[in-house]
Amino acid sequence: MSAARERVSLRRLALLLAGLFALTGCQLDVVADVVVNPDGTGTVTVTAEADAALVSEVPTITDDLVLDDIAAAGWTIEGPTATPDGGLLLVLSHPFEGKDEATNLLRSLGPPFNDPTIGRGQDGDSATNIARANLGLPDGFASFADDDLVSAAGGVPFAARIEESGADPASSFSAVLNVTLPGELVDAETNAEVLDDGTLRWTVPVDGSILEASARSEQEPSAGGQWARPVATVALIALIAWVGFMTLFIVYVAVARWRRSRRYRRRALPEQEATHPGW
Repeated sequence: MSAARERVSLRRLALLLAGLFALTGCQLDVVADVVVNPDGTGTVTVTAEADAALVSEVPTITDDLVLDDIAAAGWTIEGPTATPDGGLLLVLSHPFEGKDEATNLLRSLGPPFNDPTIGRGQDGDSATNIARANLGLPDGFASFADDDLVSAAGGVPFAARIEESGADPASSFSAVLNVTLPGELVDAETNAEVLDDGTLRWTVPVDGSILEASARSEQEPSAGGQWARPVATVALIALIAWVGFMTLFIVYVAVARWRRSRRYRRRALPEQEATHPGW
């Protein structure tokens, strides 16, 4: 599936869920988790949780969610499954191999995770990791609809009914962005709440404002891996010394054999002359 089609699929899902929650007076909570490993790979996980009121108001919600396109884009889907309090939980996850794929996956989510970027720069054994995004719903629920969807539907879906209900994101929607970066945080370039386990957390504003989320970490070789370079250097020196020793040994053996052969020929020549006079 193309990245553009994947973005449309996820945004339509978000708009459908937001519209349903706004119209039924229910609550939708979304958490996006981004984990970047020390080697730059990682995982994007999106968790959407609906309260029990939606299940009561829309009992067919599980059947109404069409997730085929999202699965075809490589997302692993868990649910929707029932929560202990009678709600529903939907979890989408997708691994990434590097910064570009991570950025594309986050951008496919659309609002309220606007213009996200995961960056990584490598300098020898050191690396710099960054995370940035503009978080929020500046146009309310209409932020979920992209131009193609608005054009196809002739307007923002559910717009009239949402307006009539008086619902807004502040009363029925919440979102959080969690990011885990390897290395030491650069405090001057990080404006997230730092949890006890090192996770960076931004709570998305739902009042129409935008939060410019940013974080940066400097990643040095891990303490457990600092022995690797000196060991590799010693191994290289040992290899060079071994090659040099073997070269000298081979030359020594060749010279010794040549000298022994030469001495043998010198001893053999008088014996041959004595045995065969006149040669």
